[in-house]
Amino acid sequence: MRKLLAEFFGTFWLVFGGCGAAVFAAGVPDIGIGLVGVSLAFGLTVLTMAYAVGHISGGHFNPAVTLGLWASGRFSSKEIVPYIVSQVIGATVAAGALYFILNGGDAFSSEGAGAFATNFYESEVYNGRGYSMMAAFLTEFILTMFFLIIILGATDKLANGKFAGIAIGLALTLIHLISIPITNTSVNPARSTSQALFVQGEALSQLWLFWVAPIAGAIVAGYIYKNLLQDNK
Repeated sequence: MRKLLAEFFGTFWLVFGGCGAAVFAAGVPDIGIGLVGVSLAFGLTVLTMAYAVGHISGGHFNPAVTLGLWASGRFSSKEIVPYIVSQVIGATVAAGALYFILNGGDAFSSEGAGAFATNFYESEVYNGRGYSMMAAFLTEFILTMFFLIIILGATDKLANGKFAGIAIGLALTLIHLISIPITNTSVNPARSTSQALFVQGEALSQLWLFWVAPIAGAIVAGYIYKNLLQDNK
């Protein structure tokens, strides 16, 4: 139970901190944090919770990470479903809190691509440029694959584990710097689901991609690291 609570709180913090920064602070005139600030917010949520509860559950906070670790042989198959359920619930509760807070302020729109920090493809949200479904899929696949390779490498028994949280947090920051203009950055099905549930419509209909692409990338990374990069001696 402690592990599942750790995953719940870790994923809650990731969504509340990362998506919260996006919906509250990114677009504030003159003092808004913008793309760089939101990217840092997501990275900082993972970095802080990795040190806060990572020693309890392993600090997944992401269904793709759970499945990537399983593919690499570092996680038990019997724990996959409980972990993913805890992550999705934690993310959804965080999104609910954000939604409640937003409704307590001035009226806001929960319609259109990218609303409420939802993920998207084939929509011109940033700089009047949209990206195709396949471009979005490839982006999410590649970035999640490298995210898992970084996680697996940073937490390897031969690595300096004291700095793993920093490497993982900075990796997630970099991932957001690359892909916010393309998909609003998922690499985390729980984070995508939580926001889409409150926006519905197109966000919900496109949600499949933000489950399939990150999970596929994570599983490929798990097998790559296990068979090509890991020192088994």
